[in-house]
Amino acid sequence: MPQDSISQGELPGGPVSHKVQYRVIYGDTDKAGVMYYGNYFRLFEIGRTELLRCRLDLPYSRLEEMGIIFPVVEAYARYKASAHYDDLLEIETRLENNTRVSISFSYEIWREDKLLVSGHTKHASVDPTGRLIKIPQGIMEALAAR
Repeated sequence: MPQDSISQGELPGGPVSHKVQYRVIYGDTDKAGVMYYGNYFRLFEIGRTELLRCRLDLPYSRLEEMGIIFPVVEAYARYKASAHYDDLLEIETRLENNTRVSISFSYEIWREDKLLVSGHTKHASVDPTGRLIKIPQGIMEALAAR
């Protein structure tokens, strides 16, 4: 696939996705045993980190060592139902869009067959000084590969 189509946000064959499970711990919840709303963004991070680990075959910390950082520049969550202490959740993460300097993900968090939360994040590609940089071609190709 030519770089131009990937750099314009097209992912060959549709979005790349990954699923990971997470069990709600007591520290995630309030006194009523309901998961605190801000903790869903932690679950988004877990899903995103595991998708990147799977697609790139290296941990996010290795990207940072290479001088590539993906800070969140936009985040959104839509809450539909609550998770509770000891629930086993499934986090589904999809790589939705790339540009030469950003990457976007969407998320769904499920408990069995019930959708609890959906959302998305957008990340800039920056160097350790915070300056925008192009996402390296090898990373773009690995993310888009089937």
